Parts: sequence; structure tokens; C-alpha cells
Amino acid sequence: MARILVVEDEVRIQAILAEFLREYGYDVMCADDGLEGIARFNEGIFDLVLLDVMMPKVDGFAVLELIRQSSDVPVILLTAMEGEVDQIKGFDLGVDDYITKPFSMNLVIRRIEAVLRRRGSSDVVDGAEDQVIRCGDVSLDTVGCEVSLQGCAVAFTFKEFELIKLFMMHPNRVFTRDDILNHVWGYDFFGNDAVVNNHIMRIRRKLGGNFIVTVRGMGYKLGR
Repeated sequence: MARILVVEDEVRIQAILAEFLREYGYDVMCADDGLEGIARFNEGIFDLVLLDVMMPKVDGFAVLELIRQSSDVPVILLTAMEGEVDQIKGFDLGVDDYITKPFSMNLVIRRIEAVLRRRGSSDVVDGAEDQVIRCGDVSLDTVGCEVSLQGCAVAFTFKEFELIKLFMMHPNRVFTRDDILNHVWGYDFFGNDAVVNNHIMRIRRKLGGNFIVTVRGMGYKLGR
């Protein structure tokens, strides 16, 4: 049974979400604001966090940033903001998906299932056990979910790790932005391809600008 933390300051929405998720068999814990959400998260182990953006005391972006300092647990943001800038901010902080208010509960369930399914299917690649992939100074442990540069571990979010793994497992392939969205975020991802550019930019900062190169007019591939 997956355990979900719901951080939502609107009592009515929180109650509806909790009841609906429990009916679907999820173990649910709730928090009324960002401060309580951080406290609840630090107290327990969760499989997913459903996090409102606009909250008093501490907003959802700040909560997400704090979570990402210690965990790559899947996070879905609930927001009334539809602007691209706000969505890109969330993806830059490592969010897994967005749900825009008002929303249907069926949509919430489908998004949660999709995120959990992607996380569950990514633990082992092609049935490999204890597999380490190397490309120059970069090593990737597909089981331990670790990336090292010249033997030193480098911290990455879950989505960044999945992107690096995608390129290292297919070193000769050119991926379009749509290819990357489908492989890493899933076919049911709702957003735009700016998230790909931002994730690749952060990976280049950590592993060097030539680790992922741009193939003009086509997409991206692993550098040599």
C-alpha cells in the first residue's frame, strides 16, 4: 500500500482528497500548511507527496525545495497558477508533475498512478542486476541510483538521474524533446518541452557542457 502525504491548506479540498485516496487503497496523512507538511514529511516515510503551491507560512515551492535537499520522493504540485514561468519553477526544483485547479478526482488518481508506475518501473533496467555504465569520467549505477564524476558522487534529482541513464544506455542515439518527455516523464505528461531544456542545462552544469550535446535541428545525444 503506497503512503501519500497531502499538504493542502483548504480544509474542504484536503478532506475530499484524503477520502478519495483512501477509497482507492492509499494510506494517507494530511498537513494543513507548509510548516506542518515539512514536519510530517520528516517524521515518516512516504511514496508520494501531493503538495499545494499557494499556502500560508511556507508555500509549496519552498516545501518542495526542502524535500529535494534530502529526498527524491515523487512530488505532484496542486496549483491554480497556469503560467509557464510558475510551472518551469516547479520543474527546476524537481517536481514530478503538476495538477491545475480545479481538477477532477479521476485525474488526480491517474496522475498519481502514472507517477508511481514510472518510479516503480525504473528501479531495475532491462532486468540488469548491479549494472554500472561508464562514459569517460562519468559512471552510473543503475541499481544504486548513483552518478559519479571522476570517482566522486554527484547529487541529482530523480528526473535528472533518469535523463542521464537514458543517454548513457543509448550512447549513439539522438533523442528529440518528445522522445525524452515520453521516456522520462511518460506519455501522459501534461506540460511543455521547456522542462527538458532546463533539466539538460542542470546536468551540463554538474557533469560538464559536453556530456550531453545538441544535435542541431534534431535533439540531443551523449557527448564523446
